[in-house]
Amino acid sequence: MQVSLHTPPDEVRSKRRILAALLTIVFSIFSTLPARAAAPQDGNAHLDAVEVTGSSRFTSKQIVEAIGLRTGTTTNREGLQQIADKLSAIGTFATVRYHFTTVATGVRVTYEVTDAAALPVTFDNFPWFSDEELSAGIKKSVILFEGSAPATGTLLDTMDEALMKFMDAHGIHAQVTHRVIPQADKDLRVLEFHVEDAAITIQSFDFSDPLAKTEHHIQDRLPDLIGKPYSRSKIDAFEFEQVRPVYLAHGYLRVQFDSPEVKFPEPPANPLAGAVAVTSRIETGPAYKFSGIEWSGNAAVSNADLNGIIQMQPGDTADGTSIEGIWKRAIEKYQENGFLGADLSPTQQFDNTAGKVSYAVKITEGPQYHMGNLVLTGLSVEGERRIRRAFPIPKDALFDKTAYDIFIDKGMKAAFQGLPVHYDKIGNFLQLDTPNAKVDVLLDFQ
Repeated sequence: MQVSLHTPPDEVRSKRRILAALLTIVFSIFSTLPARAAAPQDGNAHLDAVEVTGSSRFTSKQIVEAIGLRTGTTTNREGLQQIADKLSAIGTFATVRYHFTTVATGVRVTYEVTDAAALPVTFDNFPWFSDEELSAGIKKSVILFEGSAPATGTLLDTMDEALMKFMDAHGIHAQVTHRVIPQADKDLRVLEFHVEDAAITIQSFDFSDPLAKTEHHIQDRLPDLIGKPYSRSKIDAFEFEQVRPVYLAHGYLRVQFDSPEVKFPEPPANPLAGAVAVTSRIETGPAYKFSGIEWSGNAAVSNADLNGIIQMQPGDTADGTSIEGIWKRAIEKYQENGFLGADLSPTQQFDNTAGKVSYAVKITEGPQYHMGNLVLTGLSVEGERRIRRAFPIPKDALFDKTAYDIFIDKGMKAAFQGLPVHYDKIGNFLQLDTPNAKVDVLLDFQ
């Protein structure tokens, strides 16, 4: 049998045509694919687009502009991380993460952020300008400022510089610093800006409302301010601690203190020195009469017992300081019965037509604690014997917090009477065992 080793010419030409067609198709496919851009981890790449997501206070455009980032530049993996670090350092964002993709024209990066807690901004000793003018001066230079600021971060230094630039434009040249302080009238903190080396004192202090002008207690305390350095934070504290209680006692439960009016009686030769006249602007609101209290959530202490601590009758002036005393006594009533975690949530209900105020008080009683162990350290044998004998709450009895406080204040001193030992420091601590509703008392004598 003979086998031919040659392929017929027609078959060869057919296979060549098929191969050429396949090569044409493959070439066409690859010619339409985009060229692979260099990924940042491989080296430098063109920054094609940047987006910042996750902030509810600022737009992507504002954030990108604030950090001075521009598309069209060359970057790499290290550069992208540096941008993330810069965003974190500002202080405005609690978290910063990023991811990127490569495209034909370069690399596109998205930074995912979450907003950090922001504090209200106050201005301590800037008597030349209003708060609105100072805020506007910051906004002109600081993109990421909308009236509040983080507690830390490079943004605060930028705000210092913005204020100094604003003051320079008005011929006042001084250093500005910042600090976080408690807010006088609320359980909050504020970010305060302060002018260093300003020697401006309060020459006079007046009030916009007649009551404050004539009330002896307020007038007697004015030397706390007059002749002292001008400071908004000290004025706020004075209004809250000395003026506000007087208005609350007269039933002005909605009294508000606006920004004080500050003037230079005489133009100072040196803008950083001189004296100012200050007027405290008070919005009293109406004076209210007391209309009663409605309790809810109380099971262990009856309404009758709670009403028994109210030293005010319907129709009396709604003395705000006395009303605060009601809440304190109600908590003490619970603590006397072992409810160490009792909580009150009073809600004011104003009737402006009748000029009355009533209160709806929701009580959360929590567990009722009994006496656990009395743990004593640092005592002699005789000293420990005396303390254990004098301690007023037996083991497993309901823990009476009032009795405990009296013992700490007076009982221990009486127990040691006649002993030559003197203790410089006595530490006391209540350790709550909530699952078992027990409280251990720890006393450390040093």
